[in-house]
Amino acid sequence: MALFFPFPNPQSPVPSFQMSQLIEQSIQINATATAVERCFTDLELMHRWLNPVLRCEPVGKSWSTEIGSKSRFLIQIPLMPPTLNSVVVERQPGLVVWEFQGFFQGRDRWECQPTSQGTLLLNRFEFEIPNPIVNWGFNAFAAKWTKEDMQAQLRRLKRVAEELQIAR
Repeated sequence: MALFFPFPNPQSPVPSFQMSQLIEQSIQINATATAVERCFTDLELMHRWLNPVLRCEPVGKSWSTEIGSKSRFLIQIPLMPPTLNSVVVERQPGLVVWEFQGFFQGRDRWECQPTSQGTLLLNRFEFEIPNPIVNWGFNAFAAKWTKEDMQAQLRRLKRVAEELQIAR
């Protein structure tokens, strides 16, 4: 009789392939693309909508979203806080793409598309988790929560951007 444990059996082979995962979401915001862009390029504004458990800090002297700029995203949990090191790899007006390394490897794309009602903000989070055990744990326990949290962050970003628009 085999017993089920919520962790992979160390004697059984762990798949060595990596699968890219994608979470893509969007939200309509009643603000200009410039106001929306400020919400993900201004560090102070970013911390108003990021999950409070997530902290972003520059690597180096100052924060920037120019190509080659580096930052670190920290998940503030006790003991061993996971860290994602990122670098801006693509930058245009209304667009920032961060490439990251850490327990995740991939890209996080933020793109503003002006519309007649304001701005459509697209967020595309494409990643791999190279460690098969961490990958299994993420898919088993955190994938649904991550998607829901990303949706909540977009709603908070919308509020911040619309407040900026009203303040103008």
